[in-house]
Amino acid sequence: MGTGQLMEVFRDAVMTGLKVAAPILLVGMAVGLVISIIQAATSINEQTMTFVPKLIVMGLMLILFGGWMMQQMSDFTLRIFELIATQI
Repeated sequence: MGTGQLMEVFRDAVMTGLKVAAPILLVGMAVGLVISIIQAATSINEQTMTFVPKLIVMGLMLILFGGWMMQQMSDFTLRIFELIATQI
């Protein structure tokens, strides 16, 4: 395996990780921002007020996008195994 192929595998791994993590992280960040704005407007400083809604929304995102995430990870794993098979 050459350096070029190795760099391609690492780049593919990073891109797959970003694609898989992005929906959950972006929605969690948006929910946190909305709740922070509400807390600032009402002067309520309750830690659980940010944690529980984020947890619920992230769980819903896992339910909605879980199949797609698994498909992306499976595709990446298959590409790695095919690359290994061609090297043997």
